[in-house]
Amino acid sequence: MFPPMKKALTYILFIAVIVGLGALSGVSNMPGEWYQSLEKPFFQPPPWIFGPVWTTLYVLIAIGGARTWLQAPASGRMQVWFMQMILNFLWSPAFFGYQSPILGLVVVIPLLVAILAFIRLSWNADRVSAWLFVPYAAWVTFATLLNLSIAVLN
Repeated sequence: MFPPMKKALTYILFIAVIVGLGALSGVSNMPGEWYQSLEKPFFQPPPWIFGPVWTTLYVLIAIGGARTWLQAPASGRMQVWFMQMILNFLWSPAFFGYQSPILGLVVVIPLLVAILAFIRLSWNADRVSAWLFVPYAAWVTFATLLNLSIAVLN
């Protein structure tokens, strides 16, 4: 069992790193003129919603990761958590950086699979971590549909 201070530092570190890397990825891969010129589906959310949604999701993802790290740092769950983070941080450069909705799909589909795998692997071991990923799974499902729609429309 970890002492309370070490647990708190683990949560703080996970949240700071994940939110920080998420912000860096967002700032480094701004949509720009290319994205503005694309035809988008009717259900495209307004641009201002992405920042607050992703910040909230990154906090939830980080808490789930910290919980998993504290419980089983060498587990398959932790490996899947790291895999989904890598895919998460690859999506913006793939879609916006390379200006490729198709490459975005190549990243977002395995990302969604990894998120669902984390939920499944966590369900019996740590139901809280599993539930923390449910909003993330819902948003990435929506993002996958949005990405696919943009690819089809353009």
